[in-house]
Parts: sequence; structure tokens; C-alpha cells
Amino acid sequence: MKRYLIISLYSVLCILYSPVSAELKYVFYFIGDGMGHNQVLGAEMYRSAMEGQPLGRVQTLMTTFPYSGSASTHSKSNGITDSAAAGTCLATGHKTNNGVLGQDEKGKDVPTIAEELKAQGWGIGIMTTVAIDHATPAAFYAHVPKRNKYYQIGQQLTESNFDFFGGAGFHHPQGKKDDKKVNLYRLAQEHGYTIVRGYNEAKSQITNHKSQISKMILVQANDSGLNHGSNLPYAIDRKSEDLTLRQIVSTAIPFLEARHERFFMMVEGGMVDYACHGDDAATAFGEVWDMNEALQEAYNFYLAHPDETLIVVTADHETGGLALGNSDYTLHLDLLQNQKCSAWILSDMFSQLFKEKKEPTWREVKQIYKEQLGFWRTVKLEPSEKKALKTVYEEVLKGTSKDTKTMYKTINKLGDEGIALLNKKAHIGWTSHAHTAHAVPVYSIGVNAHLFSGWHDNSDLVPLLREAILK
Repeated sequence: MKRYLIISLYSVLCILYSPVSAELKYVFYFIGDGMGHNQVLGAEMYRSAMEGQPLGRVQTLMTTFPYSGSASTHSKSNGITDSAAAGTCLATGHKTNNGVLGQDEKGKDVPTIAEELKAQGWGIGIMTTVAIDHATPAAFYAHVPKRNKYYQIGQQLTESNFDFFGGAGFHHPQGKKDDKKVNLYRLAQEHGYTIVRGYNEAKSQITNHKSQISKMILVQANDSGLNHGSNLPYAIDRKSEDLTLRQIVSTAIPFLEARHERFFMMVEGGMVDYACHGDDAATAFGEVWDMNEALQEAYNFYLAHPDETLIVVTADHETGGLALGNSDYTLHLDLLQNQKCSAWILSDMFSQLFKEKKEPTWREVKQIYKEQLGFWRTVKLEPSEKKALKTVYEEVLKGTSKDTKTMYKTINKLGDEGIALLNKKAHIGWTSHAHTAHAVPVYSIGVNAHLFSGWHDNSDLVPLLREAILK
């Protein structure tokens, strides 16, 4: 009897969470780039350790949603997808070859869900923590055979007529090899976009009821428009003046709501992928949590409009082959709290030290490890581990060491070795610096959210979005 009562209560809750008779007017589509199941679970366990809570006590918002499932991610050409093919699939429902954006494997343009909704009068917002012409955001408005055609992608962005873009700006606003090309920021302005730099300026524009802005591109305040804006700072490296994904989402919601009866927002936590390419667990977990903070803005909106809103959270692929465990039956994620900066910044610190001192002492190198990773202070090192670090130092000093090349940054060997050692001591494992074929999570709440429950291929999600909207 008790069992059936529990089932009945669950059924009632599902109905409440996913009203089938409601009119869907607001869709939030969150994509954690590189975010597999273990990235989410690891972020929760890490956060629990940081807050001194029992494991599992601190959850991300997404894992509290009433519906969850998984999705496979292979591309048309490979068992392991890249972000362009995966983004295209998540934007169009069509599988394509790696490296291709907005086209099928034969080079034919395929419409995106954002383009379809725009044609029906919906407001469209595309936002990310990386460049707004990077693979995942570009998959929703661009149609090119190669993802690295950044200037062409930027041109298509300005022509998309989408209402809102937010992120780190354009990769190559002048074109990578041709300074005579029209600056993409200027081109965007010619197409009716207002370039807003930083959150304070964005708040001013939103609260100014006399503002005549019809379309906005929100970028980092210090992005001059002359240099490429490849990414916003990692959460672990962020300064108070830096733009955040949560700020972008909190700007986009009232902007779109004031101008359209319906809106669709794609929100990418793009730096999860960057951190996982560097096998940097603490930074990756911070990026998952950072996207979770942005998700809170969408959830707050959902609470105010529960019968009109759908939120779907997923990922394009998993990166790094993250394993929560590398030896015995223990995890020591609490050790990751000692990491004060990303592998990128740590690498730059060592590079700068060797540039300034040419032959810095082992003591000076150790000091950076102490301050940034807690080594010799709160993180106990075995004699063999101390020896391994010093050996790397000696190799760098002699010029015989090789830096680690990842997808987005070459990392100094001292920085890479330090992060790898801290991960090992936390019992975190990685299989590569690249993508994997791991399944990714799918979480949903709101109108017709039940459609996204269970096992899917990533090509199923856009058809399910269409069904949810039309149902």
C-alpha cells in the first residue's frame, strides 16, 4: 500500500511539474560544453566538501529537476564528436560531420530551432562564456563547412536578426589575416545591434525605459573590439569587474520579455570544456557550478511563469574522460580547495617567473606551488612526489621539458605537473585531453518537460523541443 501511495504522489508531482494543457511561451536551453555526468556529480561532491557538508547534501539545481535522462553524442562521421557537429545536432536535430556548422554531411544548410522560432516571431537570445562565434553558439545561427571560419560566422551572426547575444565577443573581429575587412562590431551596429560593454552598462540600458535598443550584443567591458575575445575568465580566476554568465542571463531575460511575447534562450557554459581539455578538475567543477548559478536565473523566471516555461539542460559531449576515483575506495575532493587559480593562470605564473629570473631557484618555484596549490602547507607530499616536481623544474631549467598542448592553450610543464599531482591526490582520474563518447545528462522542468526523460540520442532533442512547443 505504501509503495502505491509513493507512486501516486510521484505521478501527481509529475503532472504539476509538467502541465500538458499549458501554453509554452518561454524556452531555456542550457548546454554545458564538455559536461558529462561525472562533471556534474564531481561539482556537487566538490561543493559539498567546500561547504563542509556530507557528500550528496549539496546539489546542483539541475539534478533537482523532476525529469532526467541521458543522450548519446556521436557525430555523423565519428564515434567521438567535436563541438561543431554536436552543436549542430543540438540546434537542428541533424547529425553532421565533425567540424561542420549548420549543414548536413552533404553541405546542405539545415534550419536551426532558433531560426524557426525567430521566423514565427519569437525573441531569440544566444549566450555563452566563450566567444559568441564559437562552435556551440554559432551552431544556432551559422551555416559553414568549417567551424574555424570565424569572420564568416561573425557576418552571419550580424545578419541573423536574433535579438540578444552575450559572451566574450568575436574571435577575430577584423578577420584573422585581412585587416581591411570591416570590423564585425561595426558591421553588427550597421545591422541594428547595440554593443554593450559590461554588466553595469547592461543594467543601465535595461532599467532605462526610454532606451530604444532593439537588438543587443553584451560583451566583457574590457573587450576593445580590436583583439579576439576567446573566453570570459574562469570562475576560479574571476575578478569583481568581470562579466559572468549569470549576469548575461539576468540581462537577457528582461530584455527579451519586454520586446516579445515568447522567447527562446540558448545558454552555454562553454568553459567546462576548456578546463576539461586541460584535465583541471577544480576549475571544471567551478565552471559547472557557475553555469548552475546562471540556471538559477532561469529557474527564478520559471517559478514566476510555471505554466508557460520549459527549461532543458544538457551537454554537447563529455571532455577528458573524467573519473571520480583512481585507486582505492576513497575520494579526497576536499584537497581541491587548495587550488587558487586555473591551470592556465598557474602556467602563466611559472612562465613569467622564468621570463623574469631566467634561472629561478627551486625555492621560488616551490613558493608558487605553496600559494596556488597548497603543496608543503595543507597538501602533504610524498618524497617521490617532491622528487618528481623538482625533476620537472630541473628539466624546465635545462630547456629539455616539453609543454603540454591542449585544445585551447599550451600549458607550462610545471603548471601541468602541479595540477596533475593535485588531481591524483584527490583521486581524480582522466583518460585524455580530448573529447570522449560518454553519454551526457539531460535534465528538464516545466511545460512538457516529461518528453525529455529517459534515454535519447542528441538528435532527438530538437524534435522533442518542437513537440513541446506545438503540443
